[in-house]
Amino acid sequence: MTSLLPRTEAPRESLWPRADRIRLQAQAAAADTDRRRRLAPDVVEALRDAGLMRCAAPASVGAAQAPPADALAGAETIARGDAATGWCVSIAMATSLLAAYLPAAGAAEIFGDPRSIAAGVWAPRGTARPVDGGLVVSGCWPFASGITHADYFFGGCLVEDGRGKPGGVPAMRTVGIPAAQLRILDDTWQTSGLRGTGSHDVVAEDVFVPTHRTLSLAHGPVIDAPLYRFPVFGYFALAIAAAALGNARGAIDDLLDLAGSKLSYGARRTLGEKPVTQTAVAQAEACLRAARALFYAAIEDAWRAVSTGEAVTMDLRTGLRLAATHAARTSADVVRSMYDLGGGSAIYDGSPLQRRFRDAATVTAHIQVSPATWETTGRMLLGIPTDTDRL
Repeated sequence: MTSLLPRTEAPRESLWPRADRIRLQAQAAAADTDRRRRLAPDVVEALRDAGLMRCAAPASVGAAQAPPADALAGAETIARGDAATGWCVSIAMATSLLAAYLPAAGAAEIFGDPRSIAAGVWAPRGTARPVDGGLVVSGCWPFASGITHADYFFGGCLVEDGRGKPGGVPAMRTVGIPAAQLRILDDTWQTSGLRGTGSHDVVAEDVFVPTHRTLSLAHGPVIDAPLYRFPVFGYFALAIAAAALGNARGAIDDLLDLAGSKLSYGARRTLGEKPVTQTAVAQAEACLRAARALFYAAIEDAWRAVSTGEAVTMDLRTGLRLAATHAARTSADVVRSMYDLGGGSAIYDGSPLQRRFRDAATVTAHIQVSPATWETTGRMLLGIPTDTDRL
């Protein structure tokens, strides 16, 4: 593997101010984003200009190659304005990690444009037939978040054995396909929450993918740098949790805005003047701060290991998954408590708290932060043999 370190620190240092500006844009467009089931065009343009969507790609293609804590804090910040926008940023930045797994020509083709955005579904929902120079790919991938604004799509495939069937131990490849070569089933994303992510099903029908746009997650990255020694599946789970944390912070913001003015029928005190509100807000704030502290502490521990050349132990990997799942599910509890405090005002479609509530519940359905993660990490803590391929 070749050694590749960032050429400059400047792009990373400017990530947070860019994210905070986009947060305000995303917040202003949130209701329209939810209604249209896709990000607002001006928000997408701002994200392209900021480079946040590919900030985990290597410096060799002109990207920030940002450390996980920096990148994830950017996604969290944007999700504070709108969870769907933060989610799309999380998915795109996690997908941009794949640039380090591609041959150099593929990384340059897909991520060389500073405004490029890639979506991805890594689960092997497609099949790939070997041909000269690459693979012919067909498949249908659900949950393709951000596909409506993506330039490329990464889909997981099982490689056939040459007779139209996967081999006895099927090889798995992830392929990069121009979005223009896919069919988007744009009536499939009819959901309660995260509507604005546009996570439609996408279909490939006998699409040729050259070898330089194919990769193997199992074989590992072709670039040796701290970012690419960081556990890739752990990063993916953390990206989901970052959007959840931002959404929870936004829900507290929304409740505080409401609490100062809402006066229930016949009441003499505003919502914020009621002891039950004060108690619930304090508890929510404590829970969110604690979950966020664990989240970034786990990232720091793993980052310290990869930065000094140490192995990322199973204990560190387990810590990342515990922190991600805890953050996502605690965030949902925080949002639910803010929604409950909102009372009748929160049940209307025009209420930000209603949208926060729907988005939070949808985040927790993702496999990376589902209750099944507790079983996997619990087995690790108990010393019970466990499949750790995706840890």
